[in-house]
Amino acid sequence: MDKLLALKMFVETVDAKGFSAAARRLNLATSSVTRALDGLEDALGAVLLNRSTRQITVTEAGAAYYQRARRILDAVEEADALIADRGEEPVGHLRVSLPVAFGRRCIAPYLGGWLAKYPQLEVEVTLTDDIVDLLGERIDLSVRLGSPASYDNVVAREIGAFRRRVVASPAYLEGHGMPVEPVDLVNHRCIRFSYGSRDQVWTFRQGESETRVPVSGHFRSNNAEVLREIALAGGGIGLLPDWLVDDDIDSQRLTVLFDAWSVNPDQASSTISALYLPNQRGSRRIGAFLEFLAALPGPTRRRE
Repeated sequence: MDKLLALKMFVETVDAKGFSAAARRLNLATSSVTRALDGLEDALGAVLLNRSTRQITVTEAGAAYYQRARRILDAVEEADALIADRGEEPVGHLRVSLPVAFGRRCIAPYLGGWLAKYPQLEVEVTLTDDIVDLLGERIDLSVRLGSPASYDNVVAREIGAFRRRVVASPAYLEGHGMPVEPVDLVNHRCIRFSYGSRDQVWTFRQGESETRVPVSGHFRSNNAEVLREIALAGGGIGLLPDWLVDDDIDSQRLTVLFDAWSVNPDQASSTISALYLPNQRGSRRIGAFLEFLAALPGPTRRRE
């Protein structure tokens, strides 16, 4: 028995929830998959899968075996990629995690041209604003906005910076008045990005001066593009990144407030970082993507 192939068939069967679907993924006959798994169970002396005419389910022993089989296959794949990835050209599978709005607006439009340069590279992009577990979620590189200080055992490479801007629509300001000083925001509706506590402080800095303003409002979201739409509709004053609202400011759909101040929520930074695991140092796949990010127009171009 080819044990490694049998493990792959077992894992694919569990993932696909059936023999036929697993066989299609592996480009094999269904009978080959069923025979191999029957042989695997015989060799182990344990039932891994419950079979019925309607579905395949995993036994308790099968669930435990699946976790270990998955780790073995991942390790083999990583070992193969490690060797192949030290050549002159990047090859293999590259899994990248990007923030939703930033990935869509600032990176995705340029990916097609970059991919054409590397025909042997298979790229999988996931868009999420959540903090990802690089190891647990099998992510090779994650781009994050803000300080990466909370990450342990991860290489954090600064690739750029952006500026957060306090903005509101002309209609909102006409109806609610123009705040003159940052502290005036306590009397306004502020639309906020959802993270951590419901209470939020916007920190304004000008030279050596710092003003911390507790803000509140009737709307929060975990998506910056949604916050932009609410601001455009006159729903409140927002703290949004320049790469998202500069066009709206230029067209006067949004008005900038307190432009002489730098401002961030709480103690957050405006750094853009690329995160990857220490064992990926020297990876041609990682290096090629970092070069791609550095060549992009906009906030990923390092600001000295």
